[in-house]
Amino acid sequence: MKNNAGPGPTGRRLGPRIGMPAPALSATPAAILEQLREQPAPLTQAAIAHMTGLHPNTVREHLGNLIHRGHVVRFLTEPVGRGRPAWLYEASGDHTDVPEYAGLASALAVAIARTSSAPAAEAEAAGLAWGHELAQNRAASADAPRKSIVRMLGDLGFAPQQGDTDPREVALTRCPLLQAAYRYPEVVCAVHLGLVRGALTHLGGDPAGTSLVPFARPGACLLVVSE
Repeated sequence: MKNNAGPGPTGRRLGPRIGMPAPALSATPAAILEQLREQPAPLTQAAIAHMTGLHPNTVREHLGNLIHRGHVVRFLTEPVGRGRPAWLYEASGDHTDVPEYAGLASALAVAIARTSSAPAAEAEAAGLAWGHELAQNRAASADAPRKSIVRMLGDLGFAPQQGDTDPREVALTRCPLLQAAYRYPEVVCAVHLGLVRGALTHLGGDPAGTSLVPFARPGACLLVVSE
């Protein structure tokens, strides 16, 4: 798998940023995040504005920053009628398992890259098994498979951002294994692709149309999740 992690056409380095703890939040975004954490279901932007008493434009700006920093994930509601589906927002996981995940997966990447005659295939197979296990161990949900995948990636520290015009496209703006991905992209990115495909299969989705383009954009890798 080609490593495109150099400067892009705008001079910015392609690909995501490393998944690491972000600085403390200021009062307003922290209040929005706390409101989301207290809710039993995702909220629309309008609902968040109503509950916090903030102007919708202020809420929109802070939600964008919270998504970028990996604290919040968003996904589209299922379309009903002719109206454009609304965005729903919810707090991502607390990422308490990310350091352990990063250490174990980095060691796996190094071992596969050094010893395997087919590193990409072996890495994806490992990711498939891991994705099945992750999906199996998560709480049961009535969400569509793609929505569950976005949620899972948020919990793992990838700070996913679903596309505005194409909900199949998910920008991964953080990577817990960024340094290992620079060195062994054919392994690390294959593990991540396998992880998504394995979880999607377990959730009843179709992994055939799922793909991952590493370092595709300034600030993100591009994941396409087809249900």
